[in-house]
Amino acid sequence: MSKKPKPHPQQNHFLAALDPDVQERLFPHLELVPLPLRSLMYESGRTMRHVYFPTDSIISLQYIMENGASTAILVVGNEGLLGISLLMSGQGTPSRSVVQSAGHAYRLPRVKVKEEFNRHGKLLLLMLRYTQALITQVAQTAVCNRHHSIDQQLCRWLLLSIDRLSHNQLNMTQEFIGNMLGVRREGVTQAALKLQQQGVISYSRGLIKVLDRDKLETLSCECYGVVKKETEMLLPYLPKRQVITDVAAIPVVKLPTV
Repeated sequence: MSKKPKPHPQQNHFLAALDPDVQERLFPHLELVPLPLRSLMYESGRTMRHVYFPTDSIISLQYIMENGASTAILVVGNEGLLGISLLMSGQGTPSRSVVQSAGHAYRLPRVKVKEEFNRHGKLLLLMLRYTQALITQVAQTAVCNRHHSIDQQLCRWLLLSIDRLSHNQLNMTQEFIGNMLGVRREGVTQAALKLQQQGVISYSRGLIKVLDRDKLETLSCECYGVVKKETEMLLPYLPKRQVITDVAAIPVVKLPTV
């Protein structure tokens, strides 16, 4: 059996967009780390020591209430990085970061990223543009959670997630999705069933496969389109999305369930 190739730093589009001289300074300090499903990256109020650049994983930032309830406020994947607050003179974050799709990320020590940030070069420019993209995502999530149905929220969340993957599959339970959206599991079950009945997704034993991307976009609210348009404008380095029309051609990926 052939061994799966090691992820390359340039699978993260943010790292790939850096100038060669910046890459030359940063890449020797990159450390590849596995990110198992549901692993905790950062806890609220804890000191952050690294900046993470996902290659084939997705990290969800969640806000936790005093009663334990949680809601995802944004997702980070191969378009960017986790740890932007470290570069804004912060040592921690009020949110919690959890891996929602298993994979890998490269990480850099906080001091190395800040050294490059303070050069006021390409890294600074990309960081500022990426921060604006995150602000848009957080703001639109707040609007969506307040004004749109669970069905629409689920569509938006699925679209944002698969935009950050090279395949059309997500491995997670309905309870986990409910925690992401801040809604009851029963609401997610009903919404997922509707999508399955319309042939938009298939869902079995925690594995979600998107079958009809175009229809998923149609069923979503305008919030996804707002975030997508703003992200593409701010981050022109992102590759054009490729839609898989042949369902049989969608890669089958087995992800950890623990």
